[in-house]
Amino acid sequence: MKLNTNGNVYTFCYAAVMVIIVAFLLAFVASALKETQDANVANDTKGQILSALGYDKATIDVAAEYEKNVKDNVFADGELKPYEGSFNTTYGSLIKNGELHVFTATTAQGEQAYVIPVVGRGLWGGLWGYIAVNEAKDKVLGTYFYHESETAGLGARIGEKWFQDQFIGKPIFGEDGNVALTVTKAGAAQSEFEVDGVTGATLTSNGVAAMVKDGLTAYKEFLGAAASEPEAEPVAEPEAEESEETNVEQ
Repeated sequence: MKLNTNGNVYTFCYAAVMVIIVAFLLAFVASALKETQDANVANDTKGQILSALGYDKATIDVAAEYEKNVKDNVFADGELKPYEGSFNTTYGSLIKNGELHVFTATTAQGEQAYVIPVVGRGLWGGLWGYIAVNEAKDKVLGTYFYHESETAGLGARIGEKWFQDQFIGKPIFGEDGNVALTVTKAGAAQSEFEVDGVTGATLTSNGVAAMVKDGLTAYKEFLGAAASEPEAEPVAEPEAEESEETNVEQ
C-alpha cells in the first residue's frame, strides 16, 4: 500500500512526530544546560551585590572577589548568623517570610559595609536591588538597581550608574526614626534625603522610592532605628510672676 504523503492523516502524524522530537530535544538541552545556567545567574547576582559595593563587575573576577570579600548572613533573634544554605538569586519571598539576608563585606574603597537586598514593583514588572550601608548603619555607601521589563530609555535608566550614584552618602533615617530616604520627581530633589527620579518615568521612580522605603523598613531592627513618633517638644514652664515687692519702687 502506497503511503499518501499528501493526505491529512500523513500531515497530522508527521507534525505530531516532529513536535514530540523537538520537545524532547529542547527538554534534553535545557536539562543539560541547567547547571551552567544556574551558575551564570548566581554569578550575575553576586556581581550585582559587588556593584552596590562600588566594584565594576565587568572588570573583575566576580566569583573570586565575592568569595574573598562577601559573607552571606541571616538576621534572626537580634543578631547576624552565618547563612549555611545554598546561594539565593531572588529575595522577595524570603523577605516576605521573615528570612532577612544581610551581606557583610568591604567596599571597593575599603570601608566596612552591610548589603541589604530590596525588591519592589515598577510600571511593567518587578524591580530589585541591593543597598550597601556603612558600618554605623545610617548612611548609604552604594546601590544597585535593576528591573524586569521597564521601558528602554525611560524607566530602564534606574539601572544606570548616574541614577544609582545619587544615593551615595545619603542618610537613611529621619529624626522620627523612620526611613526618610526617597526618590522625588526628576529635578525636584532638595533635602538631604532625596534623589532625583528619572525624567519621563515617574511611576518607575515611585516604584524605586517604595522599594527603598519598604526594603529598609523591613530591616529596621537590624539597622537599629526603632520606629517612633516624633518627640514632643518640652513645654516651657511658666515664668514666675513678679512679686508685688518687685514692682514697688525702691
